[in-house]
Amino acid sequence: MKIAVIAHDGKKADMVSFVMKRLDFFKRKNVELVGTGTTGTMIEHAGLKVELVSSGPLGGDAQIGAMVTEGTVDCVIFFRDPLDKHPHDVDISMLMRLCDVHNIPLATNYKSAHIMIKYFKNKLD
Repeated sequence: MKIAVIAHDGKKADMVSFVMKRLDFFKRKNVELVGTGTTGTMIEHAGLKVELVSSGPLGGDAQIGAMVTEGTVDCVIFFRDPLDKHPHDVDISMLMRLCDVHNIPLATNYKSAHIMIKYFKNKLD
């Protein structure tokens, strides 16, 4: 199972906290992580292996979108900051649309990500 992790600047600490609280799940050998630039690097520093792509504004969201289209990502956790404007909003919308088109689970906040990971944990057990 490959999980994409993305977080806007104001949500990166929340993403690291989210992953750290669920290390037992994310450290499983049948769980792989792919992350955009800084988010992925921060999670790597927390002790997990992460396949890194570019940062979001430099095309990382589009790279994750391509993985969704290719069927190589099973779910996306994208902690968005809805109160801030982002120069790459077009890429963000594209990624979300691709998740809908390809029926890929997408969590955009802490609670929905918690529910999604809880579901996948039960499914993998």
